Amino acid sequence: MSASAKPDKIGVIGGSGVYDIAGLRDSNWKKVATPFGEPSDEFLSGVLEDRAIVFLPRHGRGHRIAPHEINHRANLWAMKSLGVSRLLSISAVGSLQERYRPLDMVLPSQFFDRTKKSAEHTFFGRGIVAHVSFADPVCREFQLHLYESARTIVTEANVHLGGTYVNMEGPAFSTRAESESYRAMRFDVIGMTNLGEAKLARESEMCYSSLSMVTDYDCWKTGEESVTVEMIIQRLQKNAENSKKILKTLLANLPAQAKCDCGSSLKHSILTPRKQWPEETLAALKPVLRKYA
Repeated sequence: MSASAKPDKIGVIGGSGVYDIAGLRDSNWKKVATPFGEPSDEFLSGVLEDRAIVFLPRHGRGHRIAPHEINHRANLWAMKSLGVSRLLSISAVGSLQERYRPLDMVLPSQFFDRTKKSAEHTFFGRGIVAHVSFADPVCREFQLHLYESARTIVTEANVHLGGTYVNMEGPAFSTRAESESYRAMRFDVIGMTNLGEAKLARESEMCYSSLSMVTDYDCWKTGEESVTVEMIIQRLQKNAENSKKILKTLLANLPAQAKCDCGSSLKHSILTPRKQWPEETLAALKPVLRKYA
């Protein structure tokens, strides 16, 4: 990194139980208008551990937005427009395997899509076609730094590196038949939010990694009570403080700039020749396409 280069700005999307970041210097909430509608809330910018960060409560302050109502395109467009290069997702998940216990943390490496929202999980279309590589949807470099940070806060046995996150649509939880089928396919955790973020982060050329906090065993485990909102909130309150400690540790130890290829994800992905890009679409995607316009 050159002496004049600024450290990467870090974005954080907080899930259930994580609605703000305490201890920020020079902090302020800012409303961001986007071509894709309203984001989940205003964005909290500030400095933590001498790193510039931008925070967004995924469900809005007060938990007002259901998972199926989240406007991922607006959220990610705004993050990109605010200069974010690396995006950390904090979210609640259900465990699909015995080894992931409630209050454990899982850093998934793969996603499986059970939604019907592919059109809402891309910036492209409307005259500009792009197909990004998504075989490995998580930034491995960023994920490993997150893993090492998590292990300093909670016991190593309670932090799991890798696994597959099934993204269901919600807002209802799984049926037992669904939960058993996911287990039979050897998936690891289940949630309602991360897939769209990961896809749009890749199109935005951001590093992306998820800190998934296990709240329950979904509904598959015999003898376990079925998941309820009250159960989730109780366990999330225990995990929320840990997630904030992990974030501080991550920021204190994260290299100033990424060395991965996430920042050039679009380089060979856009099929439509530049001269054919509709000006209206280009204007809407200015933060995403600035390098290529």
